[in-house]
Amino acid sequence: MSQVDLAGSILAHQVTDGRVATVAVNEFVFQKPVFVGDVVSCFATVIKSGKTSITINIEVFSERDHCRKECVQVTNATLTYVAIDENREPRTFDIK
Repeated sequence: MSQVDLAGSILAHQVTDGRVATVAVNEFVFQKPVFVGDVVSCFATVIKSGKTSITINIEVFSERDHCRKECVQVTNATLTYVAIDENREPRTFDIK
């Protein structure tokens, strides 16, 4: 779960051009397990933004069989972040 939050926060930071805080885990679906030895990749996209908040969908894929390059989706999550200032108060941002 922390890997998914990190993946989402990286995009949120880039889009808002500054510090963000996670304010909600709107949805978190574990579709399949991740096994030891899997190579995990997270892909994040913005699905909604407001004056101070941004909602991001994160899809997680696992490469299972390195010989066959089999990739399966293992998790899908939607998290909301709020842009914060140096005093940890919400701040507005413009989508770039």
